[in-house]
Amino acid sequence: MNGVDVVYEKFHFRHDPKWCEDMGQPGNGELIICVACVIEMMESDSIASVRKSVALSGISRVLKDKPGALKELLLQDQRVCLHFTASLLRMLHTVVDPATLEQAMQVLVQLLLELQSEQSVQFILNEIHILLCDQSSVKGFLPTFTFLGKLLDAFPSLTQCLSSNHVGLLEQLCSVLLYPDEGLKASVFYVWQRLWGAAGVAQSLPTPLRDWLCTLLLQTLANACSPLLTVNCLGVLKELLKLSEVVSVLMNRPCDLLPSDADQSLENDQEPQSTSQAQRCPLPLILKKLLLSGDETLQVASAQCIAAVLVHSPSQYCTPFIQADVPEFLFERLSCGSEVLLWSIYSCLLLLTEEPQFFSKYHSVYGIESLVRSLKEALRLTNQEVQRQGLLLLTEVLERQPVGVHLFPSGPGFVAVAEVVLAGVSSPCLKVATQAAHAAAALLRADHQSNPVQYEELEKLVEAIMRRCSELPLPASSRRRGSLKGPEPSSQDSGAGGFVLQALVCFLAACRLAEHCSSEPGLKENVFTAPSRPSQGPDPLESMCLCLLRCCDTLCIPTVTRQCECSPSAQMLQHFFSSLSCQFSLLPSFMPSFAVKLASSGVFRFALEHKAVFCTGNRNPSLNAACCGFLQRLSVCLLSQSAPAVCIHPQDCAEMEALLQSGLPSVRCRLCDWPALLCEAPAPHCDPATPRATQYCLLTLLHLTLQYGDRLLPDSTVFSCVVTLLCSVQEQGESPPPPSVLRSAFYLLSVTQGKSPSLDRAPLQYITKALCSSPSFSSLYTHHPPLLHFIFHYPELANHFGPQVLELWLSHRPEATPQSDTHSKKIEQGQEADPDVTHLQALLEKNPSVILTLLGMVCTREAPLAERALEVLEGFLHSRRGCEANLEALLRPTLLQVLQQVNLESSQGTGVGGSLPVVLRLLCLMQTSSSPENHMDGIHFKLLYQVSNLAAKLKASDTECLLPAFSYLYCSLHLAPQHCTHTAVSMLLCNTGLMDQLQATLHLASPSPSLSGPSALLCCSHLLLSSLITLQHAHAAQVHRSISLDVDSVVHALFFRKKTTDSLLLASSLRLLQAVLDVDLESPVLCVGGGPSAGKRPLGETDSSLYPLGSHRAHCLITALYGLLLQKQELLLNVTVNCLGSLLGFLQRRSQSTAQHVVCQPWTRFLLDTLLNSGDSCMLHPATLSLLTLLFRYDSGVLRDPDLSQVLDAVERRGLKELGANTAQALRQLFTQLQCGVICPPPTENNRLRAKTLMKSLSSLPLTSIDNLPTSIMRVGELSVCLSDFTVKTPGHPGSQS
Repeated sequence: MNGVDVVYEKFHFRHDPKWCEDMGQPGNGELIICVACVIEMMESDSIASVRKSVALSGISRVLKDKPGALKELLLQDQRVCLHFTASLLRMLHTVVDPATLEQAMQVLVQLLLELQSEQSVQFILNEIHILLCDQSSVKGFLPTFTFLGKLLDAFPSLTQCLSSNHVGLLEQLCSVLLYPDEGLKASVFYVWQRLWGAAGVAQSLPTPLRDWLCTLLLQTLANACSPLLTVNCLGVLKELLKLSEVVSVLMNRPCDLLPSDADQSLENDQEPQSTSQAQRCPLPLILKKLLLSGDETLQVASAQCIAAVLVHSPSQYCTPFIQADVPEFLFERLSCGSEVLLWSIYSCLLLLTEEPQFFSKYHSVYGIESLVRSLKEALRLTNQEVQRQGLLLLTEVLERQPVGVHLFPSGPGFVAVAEVVLAGVSSPCLKVATQAAHAAAALLRADHQSNPVQYEELEKLVEAIMRRCSELPLPASSRRRGSLKGPEPSSQDSGAGGFVLQALVCFLAACRLAEHCSSEPGLKENVFTAPSRPSQGPDPLESMCLCLLRCCDTLCIPTVTRQCECSPSAQMLQHFFSSLSCQFSLLPSFMPSFAVKLASSGVFRFALEHKAVFCTGNRNPSLNAACCGFLQRLSVCLLSQSAPAVCIHPQDCAEMEALLQSGLPSVRCRLCDWPALLCEAPAPHCDPATPRATQYCLLTLLHLTLQYGDRLLPDSTVFSCVVTLLCSVQEQGESPPPPSVLRSAFYLLSVTQGKSPSLDRAPLQYITKALCSSPSFSSLYTHHPPLLHFIFHYPELANHFGPQVLELWLSHRPEATPQSDTHSKKIEQGQEADPDVTHLQALLEKNPSVILTLLGMVCTREAPLAERALEVLEGFLHSRRGCEANLEALLRPTLLQVLQQVNLESSQGTGVGGSLPVVLRLLCLMQTSSSPENHMDGIHFKLLYQVSNLAAKLKASDTECLLPAFSYLYCSLHLAPQHCTHTAVSMLLCNTGLMDQLQATLHLASPSPSLSGPSALLCCSHLLLSSLITLQHAHAAQVHRSISLDVDSVVHALFFRKKTTDSLLLASSLRLLQAVLDVDLESPVLCVGGGPSAGKRPLGETDSSLYPLGSHRAHCLITALYGLLLQKQELLLNVTVNCLGSLLGFLQRRSQSTAQHVVCQPWTRFLLDTLLNSGDSCMLHPATLSLLTLLFRYDSGVLRDPDLSQVLDAVERRGLKELGANTAQALRQLFTQLQCGVICPPPTENNRLRAKTLMKSLSSLPLTSIDNLPTSIMRVGELSVCLSDFTVKTPGHPGSQS
């Protein structure tokens, strides 16, 4: 052989040249191959293996580098080709060198691939079969079987030929397995693995051969020692286990075919009761032994084989594995870190859980801890299929675990599994999270709870699931509301919809668990808490129930609503409605507000629309039952709660619940079909109870939905349907509807009347008759504004039910409040009006005749109801802001008749009626709401006369009547036109009883810190007396009885008790003192005295001129007024500066020196500095500006030019347009005094010019009608106050003195 040429010179010369050819590539030199030389070299025993190896390398190179060249050379003669192939095959039995053998197998496979000749392949198979048959021993056949495995790898289609045409060869292969050489067996099993892995081979093999192979496989696998043999056996086993008939053979193969030593090793440590089973079925023991091996690959293969067996029939094959304790060893292998092994073990255990013995043998209890630990680690891996499979196994264990056997007897075990499930819910993979939610639902079974129950962990789990549910990117709705499709999508269990469904299942399980725990006293408390240690914090169970309600409200409802807008599901809605129903039993105290929120958010429409979609035609009965249960609970809760919008009787709740229970299941039609159902009359010969129950149920649902703002049907449709239904019931002579149904019908008629035509006479009579059929009208009453308008819209209904409706309306009040508090809060400025009163006032606007009914209630009903009616009239009068002539003509004659009747009764000695306080207050309210009077006719004077006479007859302690009486008299004097005041004041002054009453009031009442009844009466007496003094002085009216007033006590109260006296009472005292000072303490109305010390010593010149005030009291009064000027109360500040002006005027007229002395005191300068340095708001207050005007007027010298500069700067900063009317008027007077008066020291020229410029700007501004203020009346509690008495007076104003 020369070079690398495949030519042997010793033989080559005798060979035909046609079998020799140059196979070299261009550029790589020559490569001559002689086929004959190759054959002779391969067949010759004298040629070294090295030469043969070189020759094989050359042939391999040709086959690789020059495809088709060797094929063309060999196919010159088919016999030579087969001879060449046979020589290579025989080398597998003659060559010992492993490298040469490997080359021979490689070249042989390459050659057959090159030839692509079926004849050559069949020749090879036949040759192998012949060799096996001719040899008495299979020793040395390992290369042949290895080559056969490689041949099958290269020719996958050869498997079908082998199984059908070479059964004898396959039988020989089985016989080889009896040989003890494990390497030989490994190569044979590799061939069988390739055969069984091909499609259709199993069906073509003879059954005896297959069974024999199964026996040999079990025998070999049980005794295999080498890893290669074990792996190849497992490869064959996995292929065999794909066929159910083969699995049956393997699982029923007797164990006596195994050697005795193998039996002993496999059955070691087995329980006696499982020995017979293990002997009968050796495969579980074999696979268990592989699980015990330290090789992870064998463990994976073993687990896969177990799963492959069980998947065919878990009920048939689980028992042998369980009795062999395979689950125990599977759980032990869960501590591994291999994802493949974990998935395989999870799959095996998942199949084993289908057998009850898995749980009865306590394998679940034994392995739950290992499973939880394994899942905890698996959830940190990246393989999501492993995570999902593990959670699926946990779910099955939790669901199939028998009730009597607890998996988590202690808290830590339950906490661990809850944490694992929580981690699964947080997985980014939605499929894993869905399976975790499924596991959570199974974990929430009552018998899985530890002792004590881990409520905190349950809260975390449920809240995490619902929060994840709400965070899902649910698709937007692809259709508008009202176009729901019936069938649900087929992919409901996948994606977001599948997770939402599992979340709802879990949430419902949590709700039912909470219900169960609530009914079991032992589950409410921690049994390990010492009795002496009270539990800290809220009740855990209650906390969980609150968590469920919160999740339901904020997470569950919005998520389901969004999901159902896109793809509604009957199963999802069933769990949703069931969960909502559970809330009503978990936290009953929270349900009223929750039910209102549900109803207001349109849950009735949502439930009824989906009920119609999925339950029509008796479909989805479970959904229908869940929806009906929820609607029933919601409706009963709404009807039974004591809300201000509903007046419900307790006995109606049971009746309504029974009605809903019987009628709701049959309400399965769409909303558009409701009108026809409501108007449908029962057939003549059928029981009307069933259709009427459905119709009455519809009325109730319409009532509740409309009450909470959801109109299921148009108003006009509802109105006509209710009228038709009520008429139909009476026309067919049926018994009237129950009161609860009548209430709903009455409510619907009243609410929908506004958009419907008025009723004709016949339907109106039917409705009247139906309403009269109720034993009590109050049972039909619903506290709702449209009901008032509906009743009074029809005179016939108003005549029958009008007074009752008004009385029920006014009697309805959530809480009773004290009378004083009621009216003080009611009149308080800035507070919103009572809506009930507002609605009734709207009725009065449309039906003024109702006022007389209310007035009759004021005069004839008991105090609470009369007070309520008065409140309505008061609000009505205030809202009108001026009684019109027709309203006055309606009210005042009636009030006058009432007063005359009371006067008559008091004259007869029967006492004053209980309605007098209310009537007097109503008169005061009319005054407050009246426009300025242009005239006073006879009825005004009659009312004034009657009130003054009644006031004179009352007891001085009767504050309830005297206060409104004095307020009325006081306001009448202020509201009277100028030409009528003389008559009015004369009428009052000639009433000696009234004057005595005023005198008694001044003596009996005592000041108090709050404006209570006696203090308010004293305040009103001061104001009335001041008005009488002023008007008597103006008109020189005749006085028949004088009132004594102690000036000393007044000054003492102002000086020493101002902190303990109400500010309005102080202001009224100042107003009285102002009026007395304006008349120089000399008035026929008053006998002014100076107190006990006035006549003890001779009066000096100053005291004589100031008598009865005196110099000392004047100084004390000035000091008290200066102190009050520092107060922030508006009315008190205004009246204080007015009183100061009157006092200075009095002093100026009586003793100018005293006036100058008083003004120039240092205290005046201190007061002035305080006011001027308290900010622009205080500096520009009308009272402060009026004080400056007074100081300028009396030329006290206290004011300086910098003071004037401060005021001018503040005015310029504020801007004239931003000043109020009173401030602008006070500024005008200040600047006028500055320009006209002689001031020392005089202001600078600059300040005079600035003041002059501002005065011109003020003159250009429009004058505010400040003269309107004297007619303004303000209510403070029960007291009426004329604002003119508490407005800063400026020179030229009424009541001011020059």
